[in-house]
Amino acid sequence: MDLDTCAKALKELGHPSRLGIYKRLVRSGHQGVPVGALQKELDIPGSTLSHHISALVSVGLVKQKRDGRTLYCIPQFATFNEVMGFLSEECCADESM
Repeated sequence: MDLDTCAKALKELGHPSRLGIYKRLVRSGHQGVPVGALQKELDIPGSTLSHHISALVSVGLVKQKRDGRTLYCIPQFATFNEVMGFLSEECCADESM
């Protein structure tokens, strides 16, 4: 992961509503959460929720999958792990032994 990609992901997670959405999705695991359930649980208007989800999708932190009439939001753990790895990959590299 490069610096710009990591910065974009962190920027999107830096918004309180998007961070709350992502935390809720992480709790759901790989099955994700229907958009309607997210809206009810988090009490976010539909158009606002859609805007926040789109931002998370645009940086690869969330994927959407349709099952019939239900649209699921699924956290993308690999992308999140890449962000965390980028932040920690050089941890303590300059410490003397």
